Amino acid sequence: MLASSHTPVGLLLLTSTFSNPYENQPIASDDDSGEGRNARLVIKLPKTGTYTIGVMNRKPGEIGKYQLTWREALPRDIELAEAEKLNQQIIQLEKQGKYAQAIPLARRALALRQKNLDGDHPNVATSLNNLAALYSSQGRYPQAEPLYQQALQMTKRLFKGDHPNVATSLNNLAFLYDSQGKIDQAIEFLTQGLEIQERYLAYNLTPGFERRKRQYLAKLSGTTDGTISLHLNSAPQNPQAARLALKTILQRKGRILDFLTDSQGILRQRLDDPGSKTLLKQLSQAHTELSNLVFNEPEKLKLSPEAYRIEVGKLEKRAKSLQAQLSDRSKEFRIQSQPVTVEIIQKLIPADTALVEIFRYRPFNPKAKPDKRWGKARYTAYILSAQEEPQGIDLGGAEEIEQVLGHFRLSLRDSGTKISLVKEYGRELDKILMEPVRKLLGNTRKILISPDSNLNLIPFEALVDEKNQYLVENYTFTYLTSGRDLIRLKNQSPNGESPNGESANQKSTNQTSIIIADPNFSRPGETVAINPTTEPKPELKPNNNSQNPDRKPSIKVSQSNFPPLPGTRKEAEAIAPLLNVEPLLGRKATEAAVKQVQAPKVLHIATHGFFETNPQTELDRQTLTDNPLLLSGLVLAGLRELKSGAEDENGILTALETSSLNLLGTELVVLSACDTGQGQVTNGEGIYSLRRALVIAGSESQVISLWKVEDNATKNLMTNYYQQLLDPKAKTGRSEALRQTQLKMLRGAISQKENLPKKQYEHPYYWAAFIPSGDWRGMGE
Repeated sequence: MLASSHTPVGLLLLTSTFSNPYENQPIASDDDSGEGRNARLVIKLPKTGTYTIGVMNRKPGEIGKYQLTWREALPRDIELAEAEKLNQQIIQLEKQGKYAQAIPLARRALALRQKNLDGDHPNVATSLNNLAALYSSQGRYPQAEPLYQQALQMTKRLFKGDHPNVATSLNNLAFLYDSQGKIDQAIEFLTQGLEIQERYLAYNLTPGFERRKRQYLAKLSGTTDGTISLHLNSAPQNPQAARLALKTILQRKGRILDFLTDSQGILRQRLDDPGSKTLLKQLSQAHTELSNLVFNEPEKLKLSPEAYRIEVGKLEKRAKSLQAQLSDRSKEFRIQSQPVTVEIIQKLIPADTALVEIFRYRPFNPKAKPDKRWGKARYTAYILSAQEEPQGIDLGGAEEIEQVLGHFRLSLRDSGTKISLVKEYGRELDKILMEPVRKLLGNTRKILISPDSNLNLIPFEALVDEKNQYLVENYTFTYLTSGRDLIRLKNQSPNGESPNGESANQKSTNQTSIIIADPNFSRPGETVAINPTTEPKPELKPNNNSQNPDRKPSIKVSQSNFPPLPGTRKEAEAIAPLLNVEPLLGRKATEAAVKQVQAPKVLHIATHGFFETNPQTELDRQTLTDNPLLLSGLVLAGLRELKSGAEDENGILTALETSSLNLLGTELVVLSACDTGQGQVTNGEGIYSLRRALVIAGSESQVISLWKVEDNATKNLMTNYYQQLLDPKAKTGRSEALRQTQLKMLRGAISQKENLPKKQYEHPYYWAAFIPSGDWRGMGE
């Protein structure tokens, strides 16, 4: 018998003293061990003879991860090995779509396991599920249901508490009922399964690389998409199905960002409290142990089912105790730990506002053959207001939408594109995305919009409605990663009120502001020529010497030709009186200056931004997969004085470093630089960019750019924006102040010089590049 963990392995019969057609061929193999399960490969050979057996390892270099044991096989071993072989055959038949042929094999495998495994056993539960799934694939639902029920009851007895296997069994039954049109039962079982997955999710969102968290959330995407499909396809008029779909999106979309933000807040709040830091570390360890335990089978851990249940129970009890202690000490932890429901989010939406939650999903049809159940990706939108029931609509195929989106983006980024063509693309995209949504908005004109995937890369303000008007002319948009952001905004509110006016926690705010602009990228004494008409795009790539992703990121410039930015100096000098500060310019605009900020009221940075799209080496790709926030950042003074040490400042401030700034209490961050809104797009998680980093750092609201805008236009936009925002009489909200500024540019009320055409900034290139996210209210509210 060969036991293997975490590496695909096999056994080879190299030589034998009897004629055997399998010499030098694999006689047993396992490809599932990469999922973390032990492989147990049992082979039967004549008792007499001489054999040479080799271990076939399909991952060179993976040594010491398998163990070979020899003993005379018992009848029980042989029959269980036959069951395993049957399961492999079933898998192959399923891949070929031969489900009817697989059913008798599944029956035989189940019978063998029931005969040789005493009482409740995970493998018996698995065989029950497998046979039920095959019956379901044939439309034989009455035969499938009792098997799924048996599997569920056995799994509940085997695994105490919130175990993913129990959730899987519940979800299997839910989609079986969906196939039969039994919507109420489908919603009942799916709700239970999703609740277990939600509670268990916290065990996996423990400190560590984001890649691991994304991988676990990816495992849940099937039930997320299935829940949305249940509503949109099977029960579009059922309010409970709509609420369940929206609740699932609210709980899972942008979840990693939410965890990172709350964890940073906890640590910042309690840096002076060793007791809380110890509790947080102990909770993280308890979650890690519990996660490791529930993803292993009892027999692999050499535990009886009862001992396994006891261990799980102990860890769950310890985790709950630590959570309770942290909740008593930390309001941030209380916010993080509270369940997210549609009702909670609904209470945080102002009366004159609607939340539009957009999600990219794959439609799931449980009635279809297994290989035909998943359709091509599509977009859906859920609309939620303070009083009305949530409404969900399908927006169309993702491929079609993203193709139109690509044309629209390119037209926006070039001021030379004819406005008529920009409007043509904007109208085409609006017909798909926002026109169906507007029909459900009624008279609501304030929109909290949470895009998904590539929709994060466009300004919805520049879409064009059926009256040939830009949406900015009638709507105020504020961008969120998820509607769940409203909970964090309530917690951050400086005046004790949530966004809808309800009481929240008091929090003091630093009243000083900081402006950083026009960094000097050259070495002392070096002069860099300025070309006023062209600005080469800088090319950045990670330093191949930086192998530890936890070290300070080191970025090297393969073309160190960042031109000076004299226009940003004029911008800083224009807004400095409005913020009553002395800007940090030239050699003072350093990476160290940014890192030393302590929750200023406003942080305004005007410099080059970057976004790396093509890592050069495998090491780069691996590091950036673990830390996608290394892909984007800002360029500051001292760029050409690159140091070799990992702790040295190098003039490059990555988004990862930005996420560690202390901006808890900062009301507004403005990144007046090219492409500061660009980043790695991830379905269901938003965009890994500087904006994301600023949220993690604690800032309440952000204004970032989606493309580079001409210097004078940016200066005029920013100057007018701060005038609108800081006018004590107007009391204009942060999002509305930007909208009013955009309208002035669009309509010719802001111009570069009096002798130029009044509508020189009419093109969306000039006014639509900057978008507001986070808190939309006025400063200090």
